[in-house]
Amino acid sequence: MDEIFTPPFEEEPQEPLGLVGRIEKLVAQLDPGHPVRADLLDLSAELREREDIMDEARETIEKLEAVVAKVTAPANRIGIFITAYPRFENGRPTMLANIVVGGQEYYCNVDPRVDMRTLRRGTRVLVNEAFVIIGELGYDRAGPVVKVSELLAGDRLRVGSGVGDQATIVYRSDLIAKEKLKAGDEVRVDAGFRVALEAIARTKQNDYFLDTVPELPWEKVGGQHEAISAIREAIEGPLLHPDLYEKFHHATPKGFLLYGPPGCGKTLIGKATAWNLTQQLRAKTGEEMKEFFMHIKGPEILNMWVGESERMVREIFATAREKRREGFLPFIFIDEAESILGTRRGGRFSSILSTLVPMFCTEMDGLESLHDAVIIIASNRADLIDPAILRPGRIDRKIKVARPSKDGAREIYSLYLTPDLPYDPALLAEKGGAQAVVEHLVSKVIETQFAHRDENRFLNITLRSGRKEVLYRGDLVSGAIIASIVERAKSHAIRRALATGGDEGISENDLLVSLEAEYQENDIFPPTDITEDWLHLIDHDAENVVKVSPFRSGDNAPKAAPAVI
Repeated sequence: MDEIFTPPFEEEPQEPLGLVGRIEKLVAQLDPGHPVRADLLDLSAELREREDIMDEARETIEKLEAVVAKVTAPANRIGIFITAYPRFENGRPTMLANIVVGGQEYYCNVDPRVDMRTLRRGTRVLVNEAFVIIGELGYDRAGPVVKVSELLAGDRLRVGSGVGDQATIVYRSDLIAKEKLKAGDEVRVDAGFRVALEAIARTKQNDYFLDTVPELPWEKVGGQHEAISAIREAIEGPLLHPDLYEKFHHATPKGFLLYGPPGCGKTLIGKATAWNLTQQLRAKTGEEMKEFFMHIKGPEILNMWVGESERMVREIFATAREKRREGFLPFIFIDEAESILGTRRGGRFSSILSTLVPMFCTEMDGLESLHDAVIIIASNRADLIDPAILRPGRIDRKIKVARPSKDGAREIYSLYLTPDLPYDPALLAEKGGAQAVVEHLVSKVIETQFAHRDENRFLNITLRSGRKEVLYRGDLVSGAIIASIVERAKSHAIRRALATGGDEGISENDLLVSLEAEYQENDIFPPTDITEDWLHLIDHDAENVVKVSPFRSGDNAPKAAPAVI
């Protein structure tokens, strides 16, 4: 029978012994009493200690080399993640990422150790030299702020930088993918203007023209019955009775001009129009509607930077349209309109007006009459407003807000001198009640103010025809002057009450002294004889006035003024 061949047993190769191991092996072969054995054991212990020191030194050197390698390695780039695309290699899916680095677009690989779920549109990513995403840094917390000008399909926005109004298309980031944005909102974008990262909360900056409209029924506007009747007929009719106007194919007015001397109630009439019209529309339609009164003072729009004034005009009209969509009834009230809508001629702001007036015309042409917004402009010098603004189809109605007549002034005084005020006790006892005192005081101050006496002479006007006219204090009365006279009288009564400690009230003398002081000290009257300054105050055609000679206190004759136009 054949023997079975058994291969010889092969021992596993052993690592070669080190110097300490060889010495210990040699010691093991010596007899315990051998004289060299003790020396070899000491040598073995010393060598083992040195080997430990060498191992520690080697580890330290390796760590230092790793630190040096990390410090001297090139910096990783930072990109903005846009989106990811699947790719199949050998039947297995992998992901490619679309990123933007330094304004350039790349398709790159993603390190498997990076969790793809953390990569969202707009997040920052670390990119190595091979343009592989090796890390995620989250969303940037800084960047340019721009305004949204249009919402586009596909999660895109059209934005403007505000400087030169250059438009750019950007993506919405995942953070604002479901944000309800609208034109005029502000968003923060990345430095490369590719992704809108954050919606900036709207501040009061967008409403800096907004003015509060108090409860102001027409009865609280005194002395302007003709102007109130004209503006009510022009504005309330088309809005409250649209079917009737449509039946007659009657074009509704688009804008209104309130012109007249300062202090006569143009702004007050504008606010009263906003309040009363809104109240009537609310009652007619049953909808919860509120006025949005944008009080724009002309000089506030003028800006030295190119394009800024035009941008503000566009923003005003865009805000009005937006508020109309939100259910408000917007009113655009432009005070001192001649300063921004003046004739396009040479002057300090000629370059601004040459583009501002056409911009305003363009925005007005894009409005639907009275439905998008109610436009009211006010001016002391309507003759200085550009004719392109005042033509029919833009400002259709010109309503004069004249100085109040004697009866109108009486009505205004009665609005400020109410029976609930404290009056002179002696006068109360004499007249038998507060209402009778009010009627007496109003009659007395009206009689004094409108009397054609020498002490009431105020202006001597020379017309182009050669005719001269004398204007008295009553001819230059205004609601603002009346309000100031009453306030001065209250101040006199308060000072007297503080001095005596008694029961004091408004007296006849308080009103008469205040009347005299108002015409002597009121800042509304120019301190010079320059005709151009006085043309803002007198109710005369500027083309027909040659010169104005104001009467000074103590003068027996008018003082000639050399200014001629």
